[in-house]
Amino acid sequence: MSFNPSLGEQELLAGTIRRDGSPLNTREILAAGLAGTGFFMVVAGMWLVRPPHAFAIVPAALCVTVLALATRVRFDTPFGFTVPTQLAFVPLLFGIPLTIVPLAVVTALAIARLPDILAGDVPPSRLLQTVGNSWFAIGPVAVFALANVEPWQAGTALLLAALAAEFVIDFVASAIRFAIATGATLALQLRETWVYLIDAALSPIALLVAREVHTAPAQILAVVPVLGLLRIFARERHRRLESMLELNNAYRGTALVLGDVLEADDGYTGEHCKTVVALALDLADRLELTVEQRRNLEFAALLHDVGKIAIPKHIINKPGKLDSNEWTIIKTHTLEGQKMLERVGGFMGEVGLIVRSHHERWDGRGYPDGLAGEEIPLESRIIACCDTWNAMRTDRSYRKALSHEAALEELAANKGSQLDPRLVEMLLQLVQSTGVPKIAAPRPREQQSRLQRLARSISDPQVT
Repeated sequence: MSFNPSLGEQELLAGTIRRDGSPLNTREILAAGLAGTGFFMVVAGMWLVRPPHAFAIVPAALCVTVLALATRVRFDTPFGFTVPTQLAFVPLLFGIPLTIVPLAVVTALAIARLPDILAGDVPPSRLLQTVGNSWFAIGPVAVFALANVEPWQAGTALLLAALAAEFVIDFVASAIRFAIATGATLALQLRETWVYLIDAALSPIALLVAREVHTAPAQILAVVPVLGLLRIFARERHRRLESMLELNNAYRGTALVLGDVLEADDGYTGEHCKTVVALALDLADRLELTVEQRRNLEFAALLHDVGKIAIPKHIINKPGKLDSNEWTIIKTHTLEGQKMLERVGGFMGEVGLIVRSHHERWDGRGYPDGLAGEEIPLESRIIACCDTWNAMRTDRSYRKALSHEAALEELAANKGSQLDPRLVEMLLQLVQSTGVPKIAAPRPREQQSRLQRLARSISDPQVT
């Protein structure tokens, strides 16, 4: 994952960081239980086939300690983290009997988790995940056991086979576990296989240390300075990712505040926008928009009329027909909305472009730029359809709402002129199958009290 992760990766990363500080939920417990049960069954089978023999305690203790230190060096990923355990795992593989290695890995990962648990940063239930995180040890142990060759006696081909088995077993076990725990798709998890390049790059260094671990156990300590350096990089990466998530949350929060301001300023417009959001997201699901497109569409639908805050209320609420000057002023609300959203920054600039174009027409006779057909952003065309439908189905200051049947006829009549014909067909299917309730505007007194509360909360943060 780069420093510019996709929205899907950002959401997974935020969820991972949030979950790490909370107890395991039901799905995570199920995933941890299945992973742990399978792990211990495999280890038990290995013990029956190849019982462990006596081994030197000092090299084993040093390897487990360094492995625990390596596990503390965490590089965040959307599904959790990756750690440079290879630097200590390979020496451990060479230093103790093969069938003890998986249990030694579990021990090291549990030790690495204890400081966070004792500090209260991580719930004790998270220890259950250490077994599932230890599956990477099964692959190489199985390769050497089946070949009946000790790791230090293995040739290049067998060492490469062990490394490949480590990656494959770890990915399969992790993919199953994350699919159960978070519902993550295989395609999304495949994007994170870059983490194995880190292990592959560290393996030659680890191998050099591993070949000396029997005669000089203290050689394992040579990797500790490298782990210290990697920890500095990992902490810097964590801070940058956290800052990115906080900034995106700030953009979202500002957008939601603008939505509340819009609703408080004009109750009808606020409720209208919320209904347009629901319709637009239904269409987004049918169109299978990307995560980024769906996010931008959601905020643009919520804020498509935010520019009306800048329009005089006597024009917005005029009961009769607007004159040419008033109509010219009304049409500036798309540009005013774009300006407001561009000031927020971040992805809200993209939302502003959608807001700017939501009154363009399919035939090119819309405003402000006279775009036509697919020149108009797809998200703007979706909002135009949903906006038109909801406007017809609600009471306005100058007319009553149209009936369901009349609105359907009017929507169909504007297909190919005002509105994208394909989107109109989809919206017609949607409203005919589900229907859309009529929204009543809040009473003026309610609008004023909400506006007063919002203004007070902005000027005085202690007021809620």
